[in-house]
Amino acid sequence: MAEPEVRIGGADAGEEGDVEMQGGDQSDDVVEVSKSDAAQDGTTGAAAEGGEKPAQRVTFVDYLKSPIISLVVGTGSSQTTLTAHKALLARSPFFSEKLTASTSQVDLADEDLDAISCFLEYLYTGEYFPHKLPSGTLEPDPEAPRIDDSGAQLLKHAKVYTLVEKLGMPTLKSLSHSKIHLVTSTAIAELAYARYVYSHTSPSDFTIRKPVASFWGQRSHVLRHETEGSFRDMCLQFPAFSYDLLTFVLDQQQRKSQRGGGEEELGKSARKRARGT
Repeated sequence: MAEPEVRIGGADAGEEGDVEMQGGDQSDDVVEVSKSDAAQDGTTGAAAEGGEKPAQRVTFVDYLKSPIISLVVGTGSSQTTLTAHKALLARSPFFSEKLTASTSQVDLADEDLDAISCFLEYLYTGEYFPHKLPSGTLEPDPEAPRIDDSGAQLLKHAKVYTLVEKLGMPTLKSLSHSKIHLVTSTAIAELAYARYVYSHTSPSDFTIRKPVASFWGQRSHVLRHETEGSFRDMCLQFPAFSYDLLTFVLDQQQRKSQRGGGEEELGKSARKRARGT
């Protein structure tokens, strides 16, 4: 069963293309996340219990009045300095721990610049480009092809996902994951995405790994011929991918056998293996 899709407003709508990364059955439950929810990661509610005085409301102006923090992203010639308001950054547990009264700069040498940019855009607006439309699709990007044939569009959202896992922003994590499944892509792009997932996420992160195994488990018999040997290299380089893929295929066969009411009792060795003479 595929992971539930996360949708911000609107209903489902798909786009035609070579391959649509959907992560499984479209009838699965959908988790609705409003933009107002997305804009409140890390904040405390205004309601108080036990008769205590309600917490004072923090306005957007209060955020903008806070000190400016420099974020130094990358190293060497690619190093870039971004700035953001301290109070907004503090909504992330990661930054909240780093920001003291005297902090004016945070070094992010190992982080991706575009992912950090998306994170900051989300802090200020509750979304990041490309936005999810009410139709359930992504707004067009005039600088990107309609079909992702390199994996760049998939990796954009995957890098946001892994970044905010570290930063402790669960709503943005769900948003980025949902956008992955709205990108129309080729087999080469999907393989680049799978390679990133299995090299940058925890083995216990079934939210992002399970749909990848499901996708290739359903299509690998066809798509592996389009990857020019890269699929084989992926299986050899990442045994966990091979195992998850095999597990998906075997689970599918088991469910099919159970629906067919076969005589063999699954999960047990019902017959001895034929021995050679």
